[in-house]
Amino acid sequence: MSAVPRSYNPFAEDEEEDAAAGAGGAGEADRQRYLQQEVLRRSAASADSTARSLSLLYESERIGVAASEELVRQGEALKRTEQMVDKMDQDLKTSQRHINSIKSVWGGLVNYFKAKPPESKPEQNGAPDYYANSRLKEAMMSSKEQESKYQESHPNLRKLDNSDNDFSKADLVSSVQRDDSYPKNQQLRAYHQKIDTNLDEMSSGLSRLKNLALGLQTEIEEQDDMLDRLTRKVETLDINIKNTDKRVRQL
Repeated sequence: MSAVPRSYNPFAEDEEEDAAAGAGGAGEADRQRYLQQEVLRRSAASADSTARSLSLLYESERIGVAASEELVRQGEALKRTEQMVDKMDQDLKTSQRHINSIKSVWGGLVNYFKAKPPESKPEQNGAPDYYANSRLKEAMMSSKEQESKYQESHPNLRKLDNSDNDFSKADLVSSVQRDDSYPKNQQLRAYHQKIDTNLDEMSSGLSRLKNLALGLQTEIEEQDDMLDRLTRKVETLDINIKNTDKRVRQL
């Protein structure tokens, strides 16, 4: 009895091999498609991450500028206080001259021949003669120029327009510069260029933050010196006031 079935088809094995090859090719195409989508997804996530980091950097600059402005106002207040202490010291010296005149004739003669203390110039329109250090002023001006970028990057301040994050649009894809260092895929190329742009902006922002920090450090050191000088003046003024009060009680 023959082992070959009646329905045997000599071309059946070839058809099965072709079907298996077709299934394998479809699986490979699906795998390639999945890998492409995964690369695009990761590139999009990287672009969003750098955009968020850049937004935080702009916000740090804004906070640094606000702190710098407050420090400058503090310096102006210290300068006004120092001018007031100088004026009080001058008035106290004038009071001492009058006390000497009242106390004795000899004191009046001494005051007559004694040189008068120099008078301090009055403030013009109450404006303090105080200026922040040049490094801080330049850093503040440079960071203030980024205020518009901070508003554009902040999710609560920018307009509800997602066109800047939609890399699949034709106008954005067509605007991407052709460079051999970027991938050939237009959408992936757009993501890579966005990441590079954000990284460049982050580098510039970190440089501005560094200058701002150095300016703040210099301003704080100068105001520390001003506080020490003001403390010595106040202590001297307090001693003179006590001595003057004692002399007045002896009249």
